[in-house]
Amino acid sequence: MPGRNFDDIAEKFARNIYGTTKGKIREAVLWQDLTGLLAALPQRPLRILDAGGGEGKMACELAALGHQVLLCDLSGEMIQRAREAAQAKGVSHNMQFVQSAVQDIAQHLTQPVDLILFHAVLEWVAKPQQALAALNACLAPGGALSLMFFNHHGLLMRHMVVGNFEYVNEGMPVKNKRSLAPDYPLIPAEVYRWLEEMGMTIRGKTGVRVFHDYLKNKQQQTEAFADLLALEQRYCRQEPFVSLGRYIHVMAHKPNVKDES
Repeated sequence: MPGRNFDDIAEKFARNIYGTTKGKIREAVLWQDLTGLLAALPQRPLRILDAGGGEGKMACELAALGHQVLLCDLSGEMIQRAREAAQAKGVSHNMQFVQSAVQDIAQHLTQPVDLILFHAVLEWVAKPQQALAALNACLAPGGALSLMFFNHHGLLMRHMVVGNFEYVNEGMPVKNKRSLAPDYPLIPAEVYRWLEEMGMTIRGKTGVRVFHDYLKNKQQQTEAFADLLALEQRYCRQEPFVSLGRYIHVMAHKPNVKDES
């Protein structure tokens, strides 16, 4: 299976992900990481692939900086939303849109890309290692991968905090296929190993929502948001908090041909 198609829950996804405090934290933490990642890449308009890019929020921001961004997604509904977002921001001239599984995206590229975004997609794919290998083949030597995945350890911790002992003992099965709960939560050590086995060098790891989801008083998520965000950004790159993030963002680089000679 190529992955989860969000056509049937696109509106729910937009409402529950982008329009919430957890979405705002995710965006702020990711953008902070991407700012540093962009600075380490050639200082020219980059060729960027946003694989499984959804509504294109991050893709539009990168296109606004002058980069050439190709966004692909399985969902035609998400592609349409991304097109509309690009038009609204006036960046359509720097973007392309392709309805495709990430595993098949190579056929739509004319040359390797400098940067790949692969955010919150890997946990929906039945064969994640194969998906990563397919994207790695699309990355130019010296290019970078921005990978964010749903953390199995964070999921387990969240259920334990709220006392779902029986559900944890059952292995935390996905029960509602229309829910936003990912099908295949990932164990971080395995993902890191896959990247290293592909020859990639991990340059940074960040926990995304290391505190937000564990707050006992949920009202603090909104009422004390500024303080919460500041603490998220302060501790998100430190252990043990990285490993407790609901998502983990990994920045990895592909070897440059010159480095191998």
